[in-house]
Parts: sequence; structure tokens; C-alpha cells
Amino acid sequence: MKTLPFVLALGIAAGIAAPAAARDQIRIVGSSTVYPFSTAVAEQFGRRGKFKTPVVESTGTGGGIKLFCSGVGDQTPDIANASRRMKDTELASCQAAGVKEVVEVKIGYDGIVIANAKKAKPVALKKQHIFLALAKQVPKDGKLVANPYKKWSEIDPSLPAIKIEVLGPPPTSGTRDAFVELAMEGGAKTFPMLAALKEKDENAFKAAAHAIREDGHYVEAGENDNLIVQKLVANPNAFGVFGYSFLEENTDKVRGNAVDGVAPSFDAIADGKYGISRALFFYVKKAHVGKVPGLKEFIAAFMSPAAASEDGYLADKGLIPLAAAERAAVVKSATALTAFALK
Repeated sequence: MKTLPFVLALGIAAGIAAPAAARDQIRIVGSSTVYPFSTAVAEQFGRRGKFKTPVVESTGTGGGIKLFCSGVGDQTPDIANASRRMKDTELASCQAAGVKEVVEVKIGYDGIVIANAKKAKPVALKKQHIFLALAKQVPKDGKLVANPYKKWSEIDPSLPAIKIEVLGPPPTSGTRDAFVELAMEGGAKTFPMLAALKEKDENAFKAAAHAIREDGHYVEAGENDNLIVQKLVANPNAFGVFGYSFLEENTDKVRGNAVDGVAPSFDAIADGKYGISRALFFYVKKAHVGKVPGLKEFIAAFMSPAAASEDGYLADKGLIPLAAAERAAVVKSATALTAFALK
């Protein structure tokens, strides 16, 4: 589905806060991780015949929220998919542009995997290994120095003697945000020096923990996770960072490696044992409800038992569903169009 003209229109319309016009098709932008789930719901939704199939585009979480928050009106999206929670600064930007009320819908959970080709050897990683492999600066002799590690085996002899080459998402991606928060911070905290810095100056700690090296060992592979899978198949020495749902779709080509002794699996993510997992969301522009046909109905379809429960079709695509009680609470809040508030 080609959506480039819509994106161009969004760019031109940035900052315009006109009332939503007579558009008869829901427009969705945002996270590449949520994209396959949103697309599946959109297709099912369109097949019912009452409303047109929504247009869904993968722009990355940050890019999608920026488009979503550009204003109210026919040329702006109705929904933003997100593989992390919307930030206070983003909600403030929304409100400043006239998007006064935003409805948050938590859809489930996803794990972030460190994958390599099925034909390559599996590795047993720790968060500390991940931090040392990818951080821009690492602790050495009581201070932070430019990352000197070129091979995995230089970090730990148990790891393969191959070049550190990790393909992953860009800074606009929610997966990148979650990865640095969960994996990189988790690894950084294992060093007493950085743990002490966290206690003393949280911002300085995050600056050190979140900064990814820029010397070619981490390669930004864009928002297309399928492209990362293709590159891993072509290069068995490389590793890739993407959501568990893409692992589920490509188990014949790639494997997810264990982190801190726990392999990424549906059950391990659902019960919290796998340490690199996050919640997934979508956000609805309340001002467009009742003006763009089908928005309330789309929310209901997405969170219905047929889609989002343990037995729903989204679980077959890799979504880790919410527990029944939590999903019921989300449905109640979303149905009431309860506005998301600054934390």
C-alpha cells in the first residue's frame, strides 16, 4: 500500500490545526514493531464492509508521533502506533499544536531480541556484553574511554572471535528507545562506577548508558525490520536488534539468542523472565472521533478478544497479550475515550 503522498501532505500540513475534514478512511502511522499487528487488524476491519480498510504506514515511533502531533485536521493522522509510551515532551508538543486530547491504548507486550542467522552458532549473551559491545564509551581504569572492542571475544573469551557488527534501529525508533533503556542501561548498571553515577546524577548516567558507538560496529538499518532479517541471512557473523514478533515470523531464517540465561519466547516475555521486553501502544486523536468514520469501532476491533486475547489472531503474529483483567481495564478506558495525561 503506497502512502507517500499522504506523508508529503502531512509534512506540508505540519502545524495546521484545522478541524478534521470529511475523510472516510482512518490513517495510521508509527512503530514498525506495531505495524504488523495494526495491519492485521486493519485488514480484518476492512473486510467487514462497513468502513474502508485503514491506511497503515511504518514510520518509526518517534516519526509517527511527530506526524500525529503536527495538528488536527484531514491532513494529519488519526492514530500513532508506538513501541514505547508517549513521552511527556511529545504530549506537550501535541497539545501545543492543538491536539489537546490523546487517548492511549496499551495493546500488549513485545520482547527485543538479539538475533543472528539460523546457520550461525547461538551465543549466550549478558546485558553487560551488549553494553560493552555497543556503548560509545566504556569504563576502563576508573574512567570512561572510547570503546576499544572490535571483536566479541575481546569482551569475553566465551564469545565468538568475530567482528562486532550489530544491525539495529535508528534513534527515531521506539525499539531503539526501549533497547537502550532496558539492555544498555541494564548492562551499564553492572559496573560499580556507572551504578554510582546513576545514584549521583541520573542524567549523566543516561547519557553514558544510552550513547551508542558510531564507528561502524553498530549499523543503523532503518525502520524495516524485514531488511535486517535479510541482512542477517546474508551475513552469518552479524547480529540484529528487532522485536520478537519479527523473530516469530522468521524462525526458519534467524534465532533469538538468550540474554542473561533466558531465551526470548512467548512465555518468557509474558511472565517477565526475559529481561528485554516492553509494552506496546497506539494513540488516538480524540478530536477526530466522530469526524473520521470508524475510529471508535477500530479501537474496539483491535482490543476485542478475537484480536488481542491469548487466543486472538494477534498472538499468532507474536503479540504477547495483556492479562484478561488488564485488557478489560484498557478497553473500558479506551471506550470512554479517556484522555492521556502528563505523568
